[in-house]
Amino acid sequence: MRAQNRIAAMLRRLRADQSGATLVEFAIVLPIFLLIFFALIDFGRLAFHYVTAEKSMQVAARIAAVRPAACAGVPQTHQRGPVLLGVAPPRFGTSCRSGANVCANPGPIACAGSASSATAQEIWGIIGPAMPNDATIANLRFIYSYDSNLGFLGGPYVPVVTVEIRNLTFEFVSPLGALAALAGATDTVGLGADIVFPSMSVSLPGEDLALGEAG
Repeated sequence: MRAQNRIAAMLRRLRADQSGATLVEFAIVLPIFLLIFFALIDFGRLAFHYVTAEKSMQVAARIAAVRPAACAGVPQTHQRGPVLLGVAPPRFGTSCRSGANVCANPGPIACAGSASSATAQEIWGIIGPAMPNDATIANLRFIYSYDSNLGFLGGPYVPVVTVEIRNLTFEFVSPLGALAALAGATDTVGLGADIVFPSMSVSLPGEDLALGEAG
């Protein structure tokens, strides 16, 4: 009988003992805390790269608008458009906006950034450090589009210049999926995996591209 009483007393003391509760609570809370902490770091990095890339495109477009074209085939001057039968051709110096056929429309001319282009290389040397880690000069895209409101016949070709950054991915440095699973989540597919970084572009009216660095 005494043995039974001793066992019952030990069980009561064991049931009332809370000396290990703090450790158990810490083990439950720690994964959740780490998940939130590392998520703040990674999504903060994503927001930082987004803002800096957006500002970098503004700088890139401004430089591209006053430098020689980064793409081959961009005209140096506005050429005369199709001459209509029985209509006198427009004189050189006529504004392109004066009629639909005053200046020829070469169409949009686009190319990827290349180290062989002095303009692309100059732009990348300035904005490259602000881009996500996997970005290269080839992720830049230049587009030169005709705009009849710009330039005059026989004068320097003045397109709308667009600079775009594209085909980038953002790399998470934290194992968010593993931390979420440790915290009790059952669906962690894609959490913490690389994601597609949004493309962004800026367009500006070009200036006299024939002047290059002297413009």
